[in-house]
Amino acid sequence: MTAHEIDYRIYGEEMQYVEIELDPQEGVIAEAGSFMMMDDGIKMETIFGDGSEQNKGFLGSILGAGKRILTGENLFMTAFYNVLSGKRNVSFASPYPGKIIPIDLTEFRGKFICQKDAFLCAAKGVSVGIEFSKKIGRGFFGGEGFIMQKLEGDGMAFVHAGGTMAKKVLQAGETLRVDTGCLVGFTQDVDYDIEFIGGIKNKLFGGEGLFYAKLQGPGTVYIQSLPFSRLAARVWASAPQGGGKDKGEGSILGGLGNILDGDNRF
Repeated sequence: MTAHEIDYRIYGEEMQYVEIELDPQEGVIAEAGSFMMMDDGIKMETIFGDGSEQNKGFLGSILGAGKRILTGENLFMTAFYNVLSGKRNVSFASPYPGKIIPIDLTEFRGKFICQKDAFLCAAKGVSVGIEFSKKIGRGFFGGEGFIMQKLEGDGMAFVHAGGTMAKKVLQAGETLRVDTGCLVGFTQDVDYDIEFIGGIKNKLFGGEGLFYAKLQGPGTVYIQSLPFSRLAARVWASAPQGGGKDKGEGSILGGLGNILDGDNRF
C-alpha cells in the first residue's frame, strides 16, 4: 500500500466527528478548519498541495496546489503525524449537520469522485485531485461545474454529506435522477450527465431548478438530503432583516403584529 493504513471510529448522530487512530509514524491529511482534537504526541504540519506520493518534489507540490485552486479550496492542507511509540488519536468534525461517509478506495478500484466541498480527511498518501467534466451540458448546468474532486489511492478517505445520506448501488443500465445539489459523489464507472426538466409549468413554477443530475450504472452513488446551499438559503430567508427580532414570526397576525407592537420597519 502507498497510503497509510489507518483505523477509525465515527461518533455522533446529527453532528458527527471521525476519530483516526494512528500507529507510530502514520499520518492523515485534512482540509483546513476540520480539525477537532488530538492526543499528545501528534505533530501537525501545514503542507503545500495534498502531500500525496503523486506530488513529490517542488514541481509536484506546485501542481498539487494548482489543482486545489481550480476546485476552490485552500492552497494548503494540514497533515497530522504520530511521532511517539504508542497509538495516538486525532479527530475531525463535520462542518454542518449530516453524516461522515468512510470511503475505502480499494473497494472502488482506487478512485472516487465527489463534489468540491465534500472531502473531510484521508490517510496520508491519498491524492486529492480534480475531475474535469467532458460534457458541455454537465459543466454549465450540473451544479458542480466542469470540475469535481477525485480521491485516488489505496487508503481510507472521509467525505461529508449534509442531512441524511442515501447510498444507491446501480446495476448496469439502471438510471437515477437526483437534484444537482444533493449529489455527494459516485464511483468512476457511473455515467454522470444532466437532464433538462420538460414542461413549461415545471420550468416556471416547479421550484426545483431546470436540471436533474442523471446517473447511470453500474456503480455506487451517494446522495445527501440537505445540501449546504439549501440550508444557507433557508437560514437567510428566515433571518430578520436589519438584525432585529421578528416579533410577528409564528403568529397569526404575521407582519401586522410588528405594526401593532410599534415596530413599523419595512
